[in-house]
Amino acid sequence: MQTRININEILQNVSSLSLEDQLYITEILNKRINEKRREQIFQRAQEAEENYKANNVSIGNAHDFLKIIGND
Repeated sequence: MQTRININEILQNVSSLSLEDQLYITEILNKRINEKRREQIFQRAQEAEENYKANNVSIGNAHDFLKIIGND
């Protein structure tokens, strides 16, 4: 049986730690978040490159875009 811990419980547990440990947890979380963001950016770049190679992109400025969608 898996125990489910909610965010409040986690925060309460972290609050009971020393300041040094709390800072360490913050550092680890920030590194993990940054890594996730890098992964997302990488995935979006791959998708954009695939669209570019498949000619599924348009080049132009805002005025050109408005013409395409019919708001000229």
